Amino acid sequence: MPTTTAQPSTRPPAAAYLNLAVATVGFTLTFWAWNLIAPLGSTFGDSLGLSSFEQSFLVAVPVIVGSLGRIPAGALTDRYGAKMMFPLVTALTIIPVLLVPLARDSYLAMILVGFLLGLGGTTFAIGIPLVNSWFPPAKRGAALGIFGMGMGGVALSGYFTPRIAKHGENLPFYIVAIALAAYVVVSWFLLSDHPDRLVPTTSLGQRLGSAGKLRVTWELSALYAIGFGGIVAYGTYLPTYLKTWYDLDPVDAGTKAAGFALVTVVFRPIGGFLSDRVHPAIVTAWALGVVAVWAIVQAFEPSLAPGGTVDLLVMAAGLGTASGSVFALVSQVTPQEKVGSVTGIVGAMGGLGGFVPPLVMGAIYSAKGSYSIGFMLLSDLALAGCVYAYGRMRTIKPQ
Repeated sequence: MPTTTAQPSTRPPAAAYLNLAVATVGFTLTFWAWNLIAPLGSTFGDSLGLSSFEQSFLVAVPVIVGSLGRIPAGALTDRYGAKMMFPLVTALTIIPVLLVPLARDSYLAMILVGFLLGLGGTTFAIGIPLVNSWFPPAKRGAALGIFGMGMGGVALSGYFTPRIAKHGENLPFYIVAIALAAYVVVSWFLLSDHPDRLVPTTSLGQRLGSAGKLRVTWELSALYAIGFGGIVAYGTYLPTYLKTWYDLDPVDAGTKAAGFALVTVVFRPIGGFLSDRVHPAIVTAWALGVVAVWAIVQAFEPSLAPGGTVDLLVMAAGLGTASGSVFALVSQVTPQEKVGSVTGIVGAMGGLGGFVPPLVMGAIYSAKGSYSIGFMLLSDLALAGCVYAYGRMRTIKPQ
């Protein structure tokens, strides 16, 4: 009987932990590559004479490409497996990383390279199906939380990229390219798809169409766009904000931005952990409520020490918690046979949520010379998510 063979043991095999470790390292490295431009955004802006909006657009391009790319990346992973897709996508990401030094004197060329650099942001959709397949439901949440910490590649980039650049403006790109190349070799030999992996027989269009018809898909997408989108925006625009508003040098701005990003990484599994004990919609509502309140405080432009630092750290914690609790919510309110397709769409929308804030913040600063309106808009958005999560999502029965 299928039920007896489906769960012979709740203990994952050793291969599950090996795949989790290798996938998490790959996710971290490719996210570092995905975020290479942001910590040096102000440097590129100065050298190319860019306006605040142009600089924001340059930083945001890899975000939108990486976000939308998760949908086909997830579908291709369903078809060909992570053992093929992870090394392949990592290898392709090396190309735009090495092209940045050649393109850095042209804004148009940098936009095109940033478009290709979006490849690094698609590996989230490759690792999730891999980890899902190796871990039983009882241990899947913790495993996905650990894998999700790979988004700390954004924090690593924010901290190390400007420091490495002090020893050579192109050195960060060469080092990351070498690290990616090493990972291609390691992942090719160590990653393995689950032997019972099911290859889908229906087309990509049919699967996405079915998931897209679910109201809950778009509700989850909106909540994840606020939580994870806020994290992506933090990673990509915070160095620029700190340099522009608080007059920090690029290294100091990158260091502080990395610290804030690290808080989001730590609180993501905490959001999942809390959601195992409290309804994830309630966890999401409280987390977004915290973001809404402290965004208002930051809108009044406090000094960086200690007011601004505390505000930004608390908001980072709220966004990290919300991003973890929303994915815990996915498994509760989504039909199990559609979790994969829904996850791909939700993940893509979360990344897209990070595309808009940098553009809005850059445009507002260019027009008004202040970021206050941007933080008030963040507060409004987080409050709307808080109310919707508590009022609607906690009433949906598990399916």
